[in-house]
Amino acid sequence: MAGQPDDPRGVTIEQAEEAVRTLLRWAGDDPAREGLLDTPGRVARAYREWFSGYDLDPDEYLARTFEEVGGYDEMIVLRDIEYESHCEHHMAPIIGRVHVGYLPAGKVVGISKLARVVEAYAKRLQVQEKMTAQIAGCIQRALQPLGVGVVVEGVHECMTTRGVHKRGVSMVTSTMLGAFRDDARTRAEFLRFTDSGSVRRA
Repeated sequence: MAGQPDDPRGVTIEQAEEAVRTLLRWAGDDPAREGLLDTPGRVARAYREWFSGYDLDPDEYLARTFEEVGGYDEMIVLRDIEYESHCEHHMAPIIGRVHVGYLPAGKVVGISKLARVVEAYAKRLQVQEKMTAQIAGCIQRALQPLGVGVVVEGVHECMTTRGVHKRGVSMVTSTMLGAFRDDARTRAEFLRFTDSGSVRRA
C-alpha cells in the first residue's frame, strides 16, 4: 500500500524513489525532465531484483538431501555458475562465475540447489572474499561433507569504470574446507576440474 513501509525494511517505495531523485540532482540532472520521470520507479524495482538475496535463506535450499546414491563417494563439482552481484563499497556490479565442489559423506543435494545458494548470496551487497566463504560455509553446514571447495572469479566494475580504470582484470578467491584444505591431491583435483590453477584463499 502506498505510504506504508515495505516490511521488513521499514522504507516505503516513495522514500526509495525520492532517494533516487536526490541522486539524480546530485549527478547534475533534473529528475523532473521527461526522460527521467519514470527512472526513480525503475531504479527502485531494479534494486528489489538486484538485492533480492536479503529475502532468501540459502540454508533452506540445502535442507532436502538424498542418501540413495549407490555408494557414490567421489567428488561432485558444479562449474561455471554465473552470478551478478554488487560491491558494498561503491555499489558497482561484480560479474563472474563460481565453481563449487564437495566430497559427499553419505548424502548429496540437487545440483540446482547449489546454484540457488550462489544466487542468494550474490544478490546482496558483497565483498567477493566474504561471498566465497559464505557459499562454502553454507554447503558445509547443510551437507556435512568430507570437504568443500569454492572458487569465485569476478570482474569488479568499481575498478574498471572508476578509480584506476583497469579493464581485463579479474579477481579469483577460494575457500577450501576439510579434505580440500588438508589433502593437496584432493585440492589439486578440484582445481583441475574448475580449470583454475592459481587461486588465493578467502
